[in-house]
Amino acid sequence: MEAHVFRGRSPLLTVWLPILLWAALIFALSSIPSLHSGLGTWDLILRKCAHVTEYAILAFLLRRAVATPWAAAAAFLYACSDEFHQSFVVGREGRPRDVAIDSIGIVIGLVAARRVLR
Repeated sequence: MEAHVFRGRSPLLTVWLPILLWAALIFALSSIPSLHSGLGTWDLILRKCAHVTEYAILAFLLRRAVATPWAAAAAFLYACSDEFHQSFVVGREGRPRDVAIDSIGIVIGLVAARRVLR
């Protein structure tokens, strides 16, 4: 469903608003001082799965708006900026490892977009 499918509707609302809202959600979640659930190893697994999911959705939404290389670059830069942001949040850390995990989500989102948006 490329942007032209949304005939009669503003691309600002149908394409860009979901991206901005999703990026804002990621930012808000990154602002929470501690997301530990106390579930031990499962806590780590669930948080990393959340990273992958967040960025898969972001990449998918970005791909609806722009070409794949631009969507990948924008999602990756947002992941980097998100980890930088977390380095200023008490109880959080900005980690390059998390950018790598986010990148897995980006690839998944772009592959999904390629299949769905044909």
